[in-house]
Amino acid sequence: MSARFATFGLAPAMRAGGVLADGGYQVHRDFVDFLVDGRPLLFRLSDLDAVSPLASDVPPAIFTAQVRALLLEAEPPLPDGRFVIYGCPECEDLGCGAVTAVIERDGEDYIWRDFAWQTDVHADLELGGYHGLGPFRFHGAEYRAALDALLEEASPPRRRVLLIGARVAVLARLAAALRTIGIGADIIQDARDVSAEELRGYGAVAFGRAVGAAERAAVLEAFERAGAEVTPVDGLAPIVPLLVAQIEHALDRGPLPRHRLTALSAAGTVADVEVISPCRVRITAYRLDRFYRNRAREVFDGLLETGRHRIALEPKAVKGEAYLVARTPGGVLVAPVTRGNAG
Repeated sequence: MSARFATFGLAPAMRAGGVLADGGYQVHRDFVDFLVDGRPLLFRLSDLDAVSPLASDVPPAIFTAQVRALLLEAEPPLPDGRFVIYGCPECEDLGCGAVTAVIERDGEDYIWRDFAWQTDVHADLELGGYHGLGPFRFHGAEYRAALDALLEEASPPRRRVLLIGARVAVLARLAAALRTIGIGADIIQDARDVSAEELRGYGAVAFGRAVGAAERAAVLEAFERAGAEVTPVDGLAPIVPLLVAQIEHALDRGPLPRHRLTALSAAGTVADVEVISPCRVRITAYRLDRFYRNRAREVFDGLLETGRHRIALEPKAVKGEAYLVARTPGGVLVAPVTRGNAG
């Protein structure tokens, strides 16, 4: 099969971390994704939870080496001229599986071909090949310019969030959970005395339900005076996994066309979900019972095709004050469950 010309680009992306309903967790990762004809290449791999080798949390020397390898200025890390395109977001070990491809030069052009899923040093194209993906031919000047630009940019700082609220025990558990998944978190009662330089290190500020409007406005004004672009998060309930999901969503500033999960709403015992490419979606319901205890139940886990979907919810899972968290590879959305019937 001859390689067709395609445009090549790069864009910031995120693998959302989170505290899961079963008590486990997944690590937050910021990375640079590959755009082919303006669309994330990862979207063509419907049920894959993975990151590119161009991750922001690797040491600068390793990041530079990865870029140089994609420019074919270094030897391929795998036999037969193969490079890792996407790997495990938790450990990046080939044994967990990776999407690989042959990258080669043809004159000034770069060609990506023979995409495959492999868990060993050698790829089996018959069993693990992505036969409908590629090959792609990229104009050399465009390809090199996009990758060279990464080397000129400073590595983005680790994501951090400022936590403000009255329930210190909840804030402490939330901060610990965020740090576990790779997000820095600090607790403070008054941001007005924090230096402008420090405030500019935060990507979000989360407020507990007990924080009043005047206090909230004063904090946001402090960020504005510091010239810090920050996303405010109003905590829905003192449920740590729910708050983690809200903060993860706030830290994801990628444009909407690069999100797989674009809409989530719930009314009564029905949820509406919209995705723009086929992907696995997991939905967890969180609620506070009449004794104010946290309850969690997974209400859906399956592969959804592109479009809008209506999903029935178990009445017990969304009884009382309830919220939904929907996750796809790379994104998370949160929605309250409103009372009444869906339209």
